[in-house]
Amino acid sequence: MKKETHPEYHTDCKVTCACGNVFTTGSILKEIRVELCNQCHPFYTGKQKFVDTARRVEKFQERADKKSTASTARKGKKAKKAVATAKKTAKKATKTTKKA
Repeated sequence: MKKETHPEYHTDCKVTCACGNVFTTGSILKEIRVELCNQCHPFYTGKQKFVDTARRVEKFQERADKKSTASTARKGKKAKKAVATAKKTAKKATKTTKKA
């Protein structure tokens, strides 16, 4: 291997989790900070845990709610046509009453 081309390897890298768990491992970094580790990850603990740093879950739920309300408010062709004809007849009725 060529010298001075590879990064320095630290055998005592300190890994710190957001839950407070600290352990050492080997890495080219001296210190690593993580959000999940084996002590708090849902796969290992069996508990449901939402890790949402960028509001992704809330944004998804808001979009899903908008789509569901839009689909219930949406009308078919026949309903739209009936509303349009009702408006036209109401308009004609007001014109004829104004003339008389």
